[in-house]
Amino acid sequence: MNNSKEYIRGIKFFLFSVSAGVVEFVSFALLDAATGWQYWPKYLIALSLSVLWNFTLNRRFTFRSAGNVPVAMLKVACFYAVFTPVSTLLGNFLAETCGWNALLVTGLNMALNLITEYFYDRFIVFGKTIDTNSKAKRLEQQEL
Repeated sequence: MNNSKEYIRGIKFFLFSVSAGVVEFVSFALLDAATGWQYWPKYLIALSLSVLWNFTLNRRFTFRSAGNVPVAMLKVACFYAVFTPVSTLLGNFLAETCGWNALLVTGLNMALNLITEYFYDRFIVFGKTIDTNSKAKRLEQQEL
């Protein structure tokens, strides 16, 4: 494993995740301002939008995977089958019961998501298919 390649991969993941965080944060803020909904539906909608954004960009550019898209999405769905209920219940508790600022709670959930999802994507979702798409193969040919 090439350390500089992994370092760059981590930076790409971080930057794409930040852009997904912007999608999530703006979506949440707009729903928060425009609706009288409780925390959890706003959070679930914003999270879903950011997951689709993040998966698409990281699959193509960070992990450069040519692996089966439905299989990769199913693996991501498994991650979120655990992460979403835990973060939704905890976020709703902190925002509704403890009175924490809903945007702060969302930011904390986003940070936890970034860290845990990187390792899950790196080793479970894309682990065996990293650098297998046409872009990765072209770059490999140029390096030879």
